[in-house]
Amino acid sequence: MTAVSEDVILLDDTLTETFLTDLQSRGRTEETLKCYRNSLGKLCGFLPGRRLSHEAMRRWPEALREQGYCPSTINSAVSAANSLLAFCGRRGWQVMPAPLPETEQPELTREEYLRLLQTARILEKERAYLLVKLLGTTGLPVHLLDAVTVSAAQAGGLPEYDMQLCGCLKEELLDFAGREGILSGPIFITRRGTPVGRTTVTALIQSLAHDAQVEAGKCTPRCLRKLYLQTQERILHNISTLAREEYEKLLLSEQEKTGWNA
Repeated sequence: MTAVSEDVILLDDTLTETFLTDLQSRGRTEETLKCYRNSLGKLCGFLPGRRLSHEAMRRWPEALREQGYCPSTINSAVSAANSLLAFCGRRGWQVMPAPLPETEQPELTREEYLRLLQTARILEKERAYLLVKLLGTTGLPVHLLDAVTVSAAQAGGLPEYDMQLCGCLKEELLDFAGREGILSGPIFITRRGTPVGRTTVTALIQSLAHDAQVEAGKCTPRCLRKLYLQTQERILHNISTLAREEYEKLLLSEQEKTGWNA
């Protein structure tokens, strides 16, 4: 890829179109491609000579804030740029999206999450079951749902977003797609064959609320993502605690053998 050097990426039209064509081949919708093209256009307008470097990437979000863009728009643009960097083999240049302003949001517990899955099985609402499980076990933002294609499921996830599918979910997604006659492209689609949107996703999840005895306000993609993030934080904290305890045991054992007063 001639547009990429060791320290600089030349973000010319050829690289942009090659990147977007790759996204299209992996099942991204025209709407998603349009958003990515617009975001990369903003990035090009910021870069002198369209020369993207690690330092320029770090400064770009602040430049967008100074231009008056809202946090969600900035994060969407950063996400597009991060995907381009992954495509170019420059994951080390990626920047973290800015945290969105805190709002009062109900918290879905792990027990309530399991009740949603069990209820979906009892009611035979397979698509709702898969959406709850996918969003709850991967933390995937709902605007990236169209990236969950048959090929992505076969590959076991979305490496460009550092998202992996557990083996059981991968099998369930592919089994569902096969029975629905979905051989390629996004797995979650409408009757017209277009990817489902946030409103439809939320409605499908909330259709389980009454029977699962879970507040409808908790049955949203954002609450499922928050549950995923909290679960990951708790696991990492437990791992850190266990590692610290094991290290202290090691030091104590060594002290008993080699300490000054041993």
